[in-house]
Amino acid sequence: MVLATTEQIAGYEIIETLGIVLGNTVHSKHLGKDIAAAFKTLAGGEIRSYTELLTEARNIAIQRMIAEAEKLGADAIVGIKFGSSSVMQSAAEVLAYGTAVKIKKI
Repeated sequence: MVLATTEQIAGYEIIETLGIVLGNTVHSKHLGKDIAAAFKTLAGGEIRSYTELLTEARNIAIQRMIAEAEKLGADAIVGIKFGSSSVMQSAAEVLAYGTAVKIKKI
């Protein structure tokens, strides 16, 4: 599966647009890590537990988006975008979406 944030893929022609595909997940951290993160905000710097949380959530969202595209018979997903939002305290949703397409090499 070819993934692109652009609308076109160099060296390929889009021969069919199959539709919008998306993947999302909501993740939360363990209460103990949340308390440790609160203390980290006092000192400043990266809060690694939240960085790991969002990285893991983004990867899951991408895999779910790819699975939707594969069900449609897509070769690629173009125009990929990401969104995130706080669902509740210590829980974040990550959304990945794009357009599933069939492509051929030029």
